[in-house]
Amino acid sequence: QVQLVESGGGLVQAGGSLRLSCASSDRTFSSYAMGWFRQAPGKEREFVARLSRNGGNTYYADSVKGRFTISRDNAKNTVYLQMNSLKPEDTAVYYCAAVSSIVRTTDGSKYDYWGQGTQVTVSS
Repeated sequence: QVQLVESGGGLVQAGGSLRLSCASSDRTFSSYAMGWFRQAPGKEREFVARLSRNGGNTYYADSVKGRFTISRDNAKNTVYLQMNSLKPEDTAVYYCAAVSSIVRTTDGSKYDYWGQGTQVTVSS
């Protein structure tokens, strides 16, 4: 069982920045591709960004491309989501997730482990 713990959420004004972190104590962390998802009130969960095991391959939702950056530090068992130029529509609970499959996927149902989520609120 891989445990994931998100942190770094909060309240920020539109145009501001936040960096989310997702830490794992599992020594097999580097064997998982990682993803960030979000869920706004009354909406379905949606894919935000994905990162390969070694960090060499990334993929973003169109809605965040150019504003968000996903990265990882396998020595620290941590994945990050740097969020810049935040908009009110970015308001959501953000979740990190780990997937063991080598198939690159944005489908949350394919991910094996999830964190508890961290709230991001962007005021206008």
